[in-house]
Amino acid sequence: MKKPKKNRLQKIINTFFVVTILLSVLSLTAFPALGEDDETNFIALDHGYTVDYYKSYGAPVMQASITGDPEFERGETADLKIKIANTGVISGFQRLNANQKRINDSTEETIALAELEEEKGATTAKDIEATLQSGTKYVEVESTASLQSIEDLETGNTATLSYIIKIDSDAPAGNYELLLPVTYQYPANVKTVTADAINLGLTDVEFAREYKTKTETLKIPISIKSEPKFEVTNVSGSLVQGETKVIEVTYKNTRETVAKDVLARIIVMSPLSTEKSIVRIGDIGPGKEKTASFEISADQNAIVKKYGINSEIKYVDKDGDTTLSEGMKVNVPLEAAEKKFSITGIAILLIIVIALYQIISVHRKRNQNDENVSGDENE
Repeated sequence: MKKPKKNRLQKIINTFFVVTILLSVLSLTAFPALGEDDETNFIALDHGYTVDYYKSYGAPVMQASITGDPEFERGETADLKIKIANTGVISGFQRLNANQKRINDSTEETIALAELEEEKGATTAKDIEATLQSGTKYVEVESTASLQSIEDLETGNTATLSYIIKIDSDAPAGNYELLLPVTYQYPANVKTVTADAINLGLTDVEFAREYKTKTETLKIPISIKSEPKFEVTNVSGSLVQGETKVIEVTYKNTRETVAKDVLARIIVMSPLSTEKSIVRIGDIGPGKEKTASFEISADQNAIVKKYGINSEIKYVDKDGDTTLSEGMKVNVPLEAAEKKFSITGIAILLIIVIALYQIISVHRKRNQNDENVSGDENE
């Protein structure tokens, strides 16, 4: 008679032990993941506590594009805005052969349809992380802002990501591609929580969701604007103190597109000056050179040294816009003036010479007269 009591007691102890272990495991895994907004998120339960009525076919699909102009200039630092869109769709549902024995068919069908409605959320992306990457040395992504995150993005919705990029000043013109790996989670399956889950301490929980992690690498096309670039390849001539000289400056278009209606300009400051600082030199094609001639005057008291004159090019680009080039230096030497006597100096010198000659002549005549007078007296 005592044996059955011991068996029942042992069963109670074993059951309590199993339940305690289950609750401990759940407290470490399932419960901490319950969302504040949706307490059914991330709950992973054994098959005995859930039933699966439907399977959905669909997942988030991410697309990305630049907001604004995707063309950038060399040397530009840009705030790149990328619009990311979720275009995922549910392609269909499959009714699974599942049922609960302790509820009637009509009630179960209502429960199954509720799960079907939840399955439509399979296209919602959660905890999105997107990191912009550059595959070329000519485009740099600022590392401090390269990682962007979005809490969730339902299908049909968009979000804007912001990155800072820097274009190298020597980048070749053309098309480039930035990469945007996007990692996120989505509810791949929804299961209905049965009444047995109350044995685990779960109440008011209707669904358990199984999340999967997905990574997509999106391609972001950009282009670097093709435009002329100039450099001074030769300077001929030199300046002289107090004189006006012609200085010839040769400009070269080192880039891919023609510069039309080119105007070359110099900017001179005292002790140099010019009456015509702008010279029209026409079109300059890629890799071609044109020479501009400038008349530059130097003050008489200008210091003898090499002068750096600022110069720039104004041209019409391929879009018909008037553009100003970067500044360039034109290095010109200034030489000392030759030492010459002026006409006035020569005249004064001649006057002095004539005056001296007259004085000497008068002195000689006076001496001769004195000698003649002395001779007559002696006789």
